[in-house]
Amino acid sequence: MIIVLRPKTEESLITQVEVEVKKLGYEPRLIRGEIQTVIAAIGDERGHPSLESLGTWPQVESVLPVQRRYKLVAQEGRRSASVVVANGVGIGGKEPFRLMAGPCSVESEEQILAVARAAKKAGATFLRGGAYKPRTSPYEFQGLGEKGLELLALAKKETGLGIVTELLSEKHVEKVAAVADLLQIGARNAQNFSLLQAAAGSGKAIMLKRGLAMKVEEWLMAAEYVMSAGNGQVILCERGIRTFETGMRNTLDLGAVALAKRESHLPVVVDPSQGAGRVDLVIALSRAAVAVGADGLLVEVHPLPAEAKSDGQQQLDLAGLNLLVEEIAPHVKAMGRAG
Repeated sequence: MIIVLRPKTEESLITQVEVEVKKLGYEPRLIRGEIQTVIAAIGDERGHPSLESLGTWPQVESVLPVQRRYKLVAQEGRRSASVVVANGVGIGGKEPFRLMAGPCSVESEEQILAVARAAKKAGATFLRGGAYKPRTSPYEFQGLGEKGLELLALAKKETGLGIVTELLSEKHVEKVAAVADLLQIGARNAQNFSLLQAAAGSGKAIMLKRGLAMKVEEWLMAAEYVMSAGNGQVILCERGIRTFETGMRNTLDLGAVALAKRESHLPVVVDPSQGAGRVDLVIALSRAAVAVGADGLLVEVHPLPAEAKSDGQQQLDLAGLNLLVEEIAPHVKAMGRAG
């Protein structure tokens, strides 16, 4: 970190800061200017206390980080982007663009198998579906729980698709990890750090959705929690943030996708269904997601969206899924990510 001292600080006060920097485990190096003195604190911030508290000292003007706070997630020092492998399928890097499709909630055997077969035929490599559902109202459909996991396992057995499903609680880790290939951490739990660490301990790949009001740095720091717990298999998922806009459920932040790809080596996928909350915008946003450099799409699909038990207004029907694949194909090819 860089500690900028106030102009014309006395030598005794400069020495005081040097002593404190050493005490906290860093090597202080003075850079003297005509008016101001700067102290560069050399050392790995992961193994030592933060120096930010020095900003409260009267002789200190500011404390500036040099390294990014997300050490393991950061792009620096990486020769290439990371590839996450789940169910034998690579996501990220130079791997083909991946399609993950399925209903918001698993509702019945007939429903999930119909979507799984259609997703497989459309070229998807993963089936999404919520067995446990976080809902704003306690009176709304909360998912089938363990029965939903059983139905996802059945769909995987028939189609071979990898399974993406949400993990809501630490007590469910073992049950969900027994079925899922990608453990999804939803927007509401994106900064539930104990859940992130528990999910990391499962050894399964983690899909980390961006929180409703998370800055990109906070999103990457949440991924750092997973990686610092020893699990390097992390995928970031942009699913829209809450803004002042009322015409859409959320505002899909494709700028954040480009930024996350620049700042991090992790794969980034986009959820256009949650991103807008409107089925009529899903295909347009999907095309844009491909163009901005996303590594895949996480799309909601239901055989009969009007009868869905949750979020029917944002789910494609089976014909809509086929149209989406057709619409994004030229963009996928132009980006050099065709399979």
